[in-house]
Order: sequence, then structure tokens, then C-alpha cells
Amino acid sequence: MKWIKKGAGILIAVLALSFATFLAFQVLPGDPAMVRLGTNATPEALEALREEMGLNDGLLVRYGRWIGGAIRGDFGESMKYRRPVSALLWQVLPNTLLLAGLSILMILVIAFPLGLLYARFPGSPVDRAGAVVNQTAMAVPAFFLGLLISVVLGLWLRVFTPGAFVSYDRGLGACLSYLVFPAMAIAIPKAAMTVRFLRSSLLTERSKDYVRTARSKGLTENKVLMLHMLPNALPGVRTFIGVIVSEIIAGSIVVEQVFGVDGLGLLLVQSISNRDYNVVQAIVLYIGIVVLVVNSLMESE
Repeated sequence: MKWIKKGAGILIAVLALSFATFLAFQVLPGDPAMVRLGTNATPEALEALREEMGLNDGLLVRYGRWIGGAIRGDFGESMKYRRPVSALLWQVLPNTLLLAGLSILMILVIAFPLGLLYARFPGSPVDRAGAVVNQTAMAVPAFFLGLLISVVLGLWLRVFTPGAFVSYDRGLGACLSYLVFPAMAIAIPKAAMTVRFLRSSLLTERSKDYVRTARSKGLTENKVLMLHMLPNALPGVRTFIGVIVSEIIAGSIVVEQVFGVDGLGLLLVQSISNRDYNVVQAIVLYIGIVVLVVNSLMESE
């Protein structure tokens, strides 16, 4: 029953999001028919294309047609590329998902050991030094960190070649090797946030009665931390990580631009520039669904 209610809530939220997304692009200035035919098209040709594209139908009729197609995976045709929108998305989506997956993996690998270490020795020189590093890392925007990585590791040390991205379909190994660097730019600030949250959650648990009881039974501090404090702190940390994950999947657009990654970010920026609203609507809807689903699945009970 719990999962049925949660699924129903997600479905209602997705429908509301889809309608808001569709409505927003209907009120934006611009004529899709003119985008396709150009400014030199005759009024008769423009009107004929509007009729063919269904632009003269009512708002609810157009929304019903669009959401019905979206459910089937059909988001219409790109006005710029003259290709199905779904084909464009499937071409670049794996690159974005690989980048997000690497970023999330880095966050977990960095955040949990450091968060446990700082919580194990609160107030120690290691903890104080870690707080300074954390504050600095959180203050640096991901896109600026990406620029620093490109200059230092790319141009100075020549560890990689900025802009020489290799898509997954041309070589998965080369793709992952390149994505390590934009993943670092995304992961470092988020890992710092996660370390701080995990440390704070563990220190909150430290002051509770069950911890004193565990110590009175002769358990070592490490066992108390790992067997008692960490499991009780995890629900809140899991919810926080869910927010981080949704932000990464939805917010890696600028970092993709910095590193020249052929992902959803590049496609979105190009589509906005070209007023290719069918593509933009599909990407915005995808991002919204990811945020809703991830946050719903990761929230603590």
C-alpha cells in the first residue's frame, strides 16, 4: 500500500509537471512554423504548416496529443535536425548518465570515509583541517572547478586533452577516461556537502542514550560508530544523497559545456538557441521526472 501511494503521488506530480512544461512553451514567443520555413515563407505556407503541425488546435487537444506521444516515447520531430526527438535523446543520454554515475560514485567514495573519520575524532586537528577543506570545496562552483581542472590538468600537466571528448558509442573506455575529469568537477563540491552532513548526523547520534549504553557494554568506539551510530544516521543521509543525485543528473549541463561533453546539456543549449521547443520540452520533462522519482525513492521513512 505504501508503494502504491508513493507511485500514485509520483504519477500525479509527473502529470502536473508535464502540463506545466507544455504550457510554459506554449506562451513563449516564437512561431514553430516560421522556425521551420524561415522568415521568407509566405503567409499561406505558414498557415498550411501550422495546420499540418496541429498548432491551430486548442491547448488541451495539443497537450493530450503531446503527452500521449510522450507516454509512447514519441516527443515529435526536432525542427532543427528533422529527426525524431527520442532518437536525439537516446544518442546523447548515455553520455550524461555515465557522467552522473561517475560523479555519484566519486561522492560516495570520498564522502563516507572522510565523514566517518571526522565524526570519529571530533575537534581534532584532522577534523579542523577537514572543516577548512570542506568549506573551501563547497564554496567553489562546479563550472569554475571544471575550468581549473581543464587548465591545470589539461593544459599545464597534459593529463587529458580538454574538448577531445569521445562518445560512448565510439569507445566506452575512452569515454569513461575523459568523463573522470568533469565528474571530479561535479563531485568535489557535492562530496564536501555530503561529508559535512554525514559528520553532523553522526555527532547528533553520538549524544543519544543508546550510544552510552553501547559503550557501557564494552564496545570500542569504532564498533559503536559503525554498528550503532552509522545505521541510525543513514536514513537522513540517504535523503540528503537523493537530493544530491537529482541535482547532479539535472544540473550537469554547465559542466558538460565546459568540457565539451556531447550530452543532454549541449543538446539543450543548442535547442534553446534554435527555438527547437520539442527537444527542450522533452529534456525538461526528463529532468523533472528524474528529480521527482529519485527524491521519492531516496526519502527516509
